[in-house]
Amino acid sequence: MFKDNNSNDDKDKNKTTKDSNSIKLGLKPNINQFLLLILVNGFVGAMIGLEQTVIPILGKEEFDLESNALILSFIASFGLVKAILNLFAGSISDKFGRKNVLVLGWLFGIPVPFILLFAPNWNWILFANVLLGINQGLAWSMTVNMKIDLVGTQQRGLALGLNEFAGYVSVALIGFLTGYIAAVYGLKPYPFYLGIIFPLAGFLISLLLVKDTKKFTQLEIKNYQKDEKRNEEYKNMLKSFDDYNDNDELKQAIDDDDNSPRSNKSNNLNFMDVFFETSWKNRSLLAVSQAGLVNNLIFGVSWGLFTLYFVSLGVSVNDTAFLKALHPGVWGFLQLATGPFSDLVGRKKMIYPGMLMQAIGIWIILLSQNIYFGIVVGMSILGLGTAFVYPALLAAISDIAHPQWRATSLGVYRFWRDLGFVIGALGIGFIADFFSMNIAIQTVGWIALGSGIFVIIVMHETKKK
Repeated sequence: MFKDNNSNDDKDKNKTTKDSNSIKLGLKPNINQFLLLILVNGFVGAMIGLEQTVIPILGKEEFDLESNALILSFIASFGLVKAILNLFAGSISDKFGRKNVLVLGWLFGIPVPFILLFAPNWNWILFANVLLGINQGLAWSMTVNMKIDLVGTQQRGLALGLNEFAGYVSVALIGFLTGYIAAVYGLKPYPFYLGIIFPLAGFLISLLLVKDTKKFTQLEIKNYQKDEKRNEEYKNMLKSFDDYNDNDELKQAIDDDDNSPRSNKSNNLNFMDVFFETSWKNRSLLAVSQAGLVNNLIFGVSWGLFTLYFVSLGVSVNDTAFLKALHPGVWGFLQLATGPFSDLVGRKKMIYPGMLMQAIGIWIILLSQNIYFGIVVGMSILGLGTAFVYPALLAAISDIAHPQWRATSLGVYRFWRDLGFVIGALGIGFIADFFSMNIAIQTVGWIALGSGIFVIIVMHETKKK
């Protein structure tokens, strides 16, 4: 008896075809896993919310820190570690699987609330934020990548809007709630008891219920290659027409496609190739990366310096918590609209107006001085501007990057973006120490304005028509 090799080959092909046919890209076919990942990201955001209001005040009042830069150093330690982890999270997840990296991220998050509860000095707070940075760099990165894997190309803005909605509304709610608890019961220990629940719940859901998305990535790569082949065949057919050389409009359309932000279609870029492609060579990716950095610079200032600024104006802890919740709250809720809206109008038309709105919001906060309603308006406009920018930035990266190296490219973008925390905490903190909080915050407004202008000049639209 001889073995039928052709029969075995047919079985392998049938198995591959069956696997491809058993999964579909899109939000609706994968709604259960998508909702689970939204819940997980809610817990990821809650970990940041735990620190939003309480930690800056704790540094000043409990640990007697005088330097603004030193108080904000906890944000810098968090941001630096998160930035570095973001850089490698994508490539690590490509090798070991998205789910495994997500679960690992939660393991680093579990000790954080306990360290915050029992920290005897500020160094322990910094250590807790190193662990928090690892948690966020791995877990939040994976929720982004896994949602993009599930939905494919058509609904990225919506998917990322929902992801960031869950994360930042959670930041706002927990930031406000811990501020309220601190106002009623004191800065320690009660505000941190909530934090024990979040990493345990996130860990268990990720371990037991979330499924890996590797097959979805493979399916998208297959579809991507078919689309590119079809596109090249169509362009070659057009070029073969007798009147091609006389048709300037047709020639321009083909040239525009060849020179589009997606023009680097290679699927075999190594890590350094992707790093330079995202950071410098592709000017649209450069514009997106700098806008992300400035966006988180502003968020770092809102997280830390605004807390100290509002308290210095005589605003109560409870009211400060409300003001602090406005930025991520408005930003989080509106992403439900701005994410899918960027699918319709394009990414660039969302990014530069968002950066300009953030500058306006910052200046309104400064001009309001002790007028509480004015600060409320300024924080709301700041949140509106961020809502325009945030999902569009992530979607723009996903538009340009080849599926084979998209996770790595997103990691490079998130590296630059989260370095904004470091610059915002230390750089703007030092300006506040040497000059004044007013000048430091005003500087941030000018930086936001400059970032928006840079996007207008340098970035091309990335949404494929």
